[in-house]
Amino acid sequence: MFDTIEGFLRSQNNLMPIRYSYWNIKMMTKGFKDKLGEGGFGCVYKGKLRSDHIVAIKILNKPKANGQDFINEVATIGRIHHVNVVQLIGFCADGSKRALVYDFMPNGSLEKYIFSQEGNISLSCKQMYEISLGVARGIEYLHRGCDMQILHFDIKPHNILLDENFTPKVSDFGLAKLYPTDNSIVYVTAARGTMGYMAPELFYKNIGRVSYKVDVYSFGMLLMEMAGRRRNLNAFADHTSQIYFPSWVYDQFKEGKDVEMGESTEEERQMIRKMIITALWCIQMKPDDRPAMNKVVEMLEGNIELVQMPPKPFLTPQEMPTEDN
Repeated sequence: MFDTIEGFLRSQNNLMPIRYSYWNIKMMTKGFKDKLGEGGFGCVYKGKLRSDHIVAIKILNKPKANGQDFINEVATIGRIHHVNVVQLIGFCADGSKRALVYDFMPNGSLEKYIFSQEGNISLSCKQMYEISLGVARGIEYLHRGCDMQILHFDIKPHNILLDENFTPKVSDFGLAKLYPTDNSIVYVTAARGTMGYMAPELFYKNIGRVSYKVDVYSFGMLLMEMAGRRRNLNAFADHTSQIYFPSWVYDQFKEGKDVEMGESTEEERQMIRKMIITALWCIQMKPDDRPAMNKVVEMLEGNIELVQMPPKPFLTPQEMPTEDN
């Protein structure tokens, strides 16, 4: 594993991030004093650079067998700079020690704002809309703005971080893959991502090839949750029709009803409607029926009257009308 990582680092002499020793990492975190959180990968600590810049340091305690998750992070975010993608400042590959140093995001992840039951951390409708637009621009940049096409494979609320101004940053590139920009078809050996956000073609090979449209699907699921401020799948919904939220919303819209969002202005209702219709396009079962991210950005920025309703989205191919199969 160490040889793989060292070989990779030697071959990437154009990388921007700084390489730190493990001693540097310990100094920055004051001996790992301030823990921000933890996950399956390890722990995240708050740290400070010599310039007084505040950072978040992810310590990888269970690296994959060949260090691929570490290489993915350094290779993808190490080469890009965009206002809506988290900035990798540096990394540590010191013997068996692995760490990634990022800009610190004081407002944490989007997850707590979408699913919060506490009234004190809710975001306004306009803020939620602006965040959705920022995330869309970040993903569009990954797909089309670099010298390589970067597919994220794990777009979800937990992986969208918010800075002090609530500017969203796409983060966590542990599952990401890089492809030449002219590569329309992607070869994936196993389904990758998080249940509830994974595109159906990762499971059902007969509906279409795996491509950048997997991120479009995940973004659609994220967008739907942002608009509805609830999880898309809810086995405990009041009505069985509401278990899969996108289908229920679609039926509401078809009947000319808006989604109830408490007291809201006409402008806010239009924003929510635009987010939901765009999301419904993104979560179409067949990859070919989903728009590319530049089109998604256009739909979110544009006039709601110009955006048509898509066909009804389904959760599995078995639900689709037989003539489509």
